[in-house]
Amino acid sequence: MQQLAQKIAAACDFLTPHWDCAPRVGIILGTGLGSFADEITVHKCFPAADIPHFPKATADGHRGNLICGEIQGVPVITMEGRFHAYEGYSPAEITLPVRVMKALGVELLIISNASGGMNPSYESGDILVIEDHINLSALNPLIGVNDETLGPRFPDMSRAYCPKLVSSALAIARQENFAAHRGVYVGLTGPNYETRAEYRFLRRIGADAVGMSTVHEAIVAAHCGMRVLALSVITNICLPDLLTPTSHELVMQAAHQSEPKMRKIVLGVLAHEAAANASNQKPQAAMPA
Repeated sequence: MQQLAQKIAAACDFLTPHWDCAPRVGIILGTGLGSFADEITVHKCFPAADIPHFPKATADGHRGNLICGEIQGVPVITMEGRFHAYEGYSPAEITLPVRVMKALGVELLIISNASGGMNPSYESGDILVIEDHINLSALNPLIGVNDETLGPRFPDMSRAYCPKLVSSALAIARQENFAAHRGVYVGLTGPNYETRAEYRFLRRIGADAVGMSTVHEAIVAAHCGMRVLALSVITNICLPDLLTPTSHELVMQAAHQSEPKMRKIVLGVLAHEAAANASNQKPQAAMPA
């Protein structure tokens, strides 16, 4: 982590001359929310590969752009796609965009992904609002000498996912009349899907869904002191005794069909953020003389 601050500064120095607005919300558009960029009033769009020290996205469905703009009056900075360990990137490379978002002013990070559902009550197309995770990737972005200017040596993870945002997301789903669950996500490196024995093991240790992203981003967000909301679309059902073959094409298709649900939750949360921001900016009444 010793050279991390310099990399963050270089990326910020590249971005800020082109966009001088301080974003309040950062969004990582993974599988299941790829077209959400249509909701953004775009001020500037940067190919990630042009930004100093940013990796290049290689995964299908991940465009690899950094979009700066606003939604409902809220300044946002959005990763249109993400980076994964299975692409050959280190945890520090995967999470550099989160660090840069924080340096630019982001307070709230919204993460989306697709996952396999292991909870028997889940169905394909349901939304999981992640309330906790299990990191089984054998990787951690905080390994190495800690830079205290970026965060503490031993960050607390007991509330890595903001409970208020979890409750808000579930309430929005109820209002919109679609299924959303509160549950635990387990992160593996991939890129292969899991075996029947692995699904049994993961379910027994308390996981409701499994995927190949998100946990490293959430760890760094906690290290930075950011609030986190993570949403996962359940694309395939992973019950070991009823398991059918899974392909990336089927996962992408299921994620695309459920994208409107993810969109409604994110827009609802951003509407709450806009209202809170407007309330905070109201002029205070003058004190009587």
